[in-house]
Amino acid sequence: MTLKSQERNDIVSYRLERARQTLKEAVDIGRLGYWNLAANRLYYAAYYASAALLIHNGIEASSHKGIVRMIGMTFVRQGILNSEDSQLIGRLFTMRQTGDYEDLFDWKESDVSPMYLPVKDYIERIESIISTTEQYAIPNED
Repeated sequence: MTLKSQERNDIVSYRLERARQTLKEAVDIGRLGYWNLAANRLYYAAYYASAALLIHNGIEASSHKGIVRMIGMTFVRQGILNSEDSQLIGRLFTMRQTGDYEDLFDWKESDVSPMYLPVKDYIERIESIISTTEQYAIPNED
């Protein structure tokens, strides 16, 4: 999909806002003790931020696994993000899959609570990368 510059900026801004809002949802849901749902929301918070970074750089990924893979292959490999970031998004993806689809399984507070700060930091790192790097150059866009 080819986006014009303003469309790209709007989508990136929207995804970053969704990331921040979804992190807040995760915190609020955790306070209620719904740990599977909190893990789901933490994954989506990181997912939205990751998608924003990919879109900002004109990189397409057509699936959740594709986004996780492209973060590692592109941004970790180039040293823009670190290996802990890649491990975080991979772990969150696994937590989401397990919590959403495994029978007779529930995440506990001790599993989910330690993930809040790393997700917050991940989102902030991505926001910083986006705000300090040039937007992807699109030939013949207007």
